[in-house]
Amino acid sequence: MKIYQVDAFTSRLFAGNPAAVVPLDEWLPDETLQAIAAENNLSETAFFVGGGEDGADYHLRWFTPGLEIKLCGHATLASVHVLQNHLGHSGDSVSFSTRYSGVVNATRRGDVIALDFPARPYEAVEEEMDFLAALGRQPSEVYRSLYNLMCVFDNKREVHEIEPDPMAIAAFDAFGIIATAPGAGHDFVSRYFAPRAGVNEDPVTGSAHCSLAPFWADRLGKKRLTAHQVSWRGGEMICELHDDRVDLIGAAVTYLEGEIHL
Repeated sequence: MKIYQVDAFTSRLFAGNPAAVVPLDEWLPDETLQAIAAENNLSETAFFVGGGEDGADYHLRWFTPGLEIKLCGHATLASVHVLQNHLGHSGDSVSFSTRYSGVVNATRRGDVIALDFPARPYEAVEEEMDFLAALGRQPSEVYRSLYNLMCVFDNKREVHEIEPDPMAIAAFDAFGIIATAPGAGHDFVSRYFAPRAGVNEDPVTGSAHCSLAPFWADRLGKKRLTAHQVSWRGGEMICELHDDRVDLIGAAVTYLEGEIHL
């Protein structure tokens, strides 16, 4: 089988979020898909087969080294990049059916790709929560958005200086923790920690921006926002809010092309 590794939400190698992409003729057993994702040891591996449900072009699934997840931005971006640049997919648009997130559409806009994802509502957490052990500092506000906690800090420096403790983060009743603050040169910055999924810190997280985009759109009073995820690799995207949907817009670059032998 062919395998590609793509750096997503970046226009240069060794930045953004690396994703593995494995095109399939038909689905392999789930345990084999999981084993491949564990062997790749990247935050996500995407698998797709042609002929998705509900008229979609392909059926797409995403796996971390530890489990299958419900939505992944950077591995979807990487899959579109592979289809259009390596597999001869014609046209600027690609559609994917997914197990848990409906049909996801993607469109090439020049040198970037726009992913049409669901926007995730958020609500304030009223009870006091202690994040000192988990993040090394206390946020000024805390929200819950779907299965994540979103910690809001006063400035970009605080997010940069977070020292995460994966065991303490995993103890919270949440799939992962988003840390965010106003940006300098970007509308906002973020980091994302998901040790429960086997990803202590994700370099650039598209799905987290499904929550971040509506939050900062409300806070800043604008529908188009620039975002910088300030992980050790770093990555950038533009978020455009359209009612209950958000376009996540970014670039991608191929790192490697190879073969899997089973």
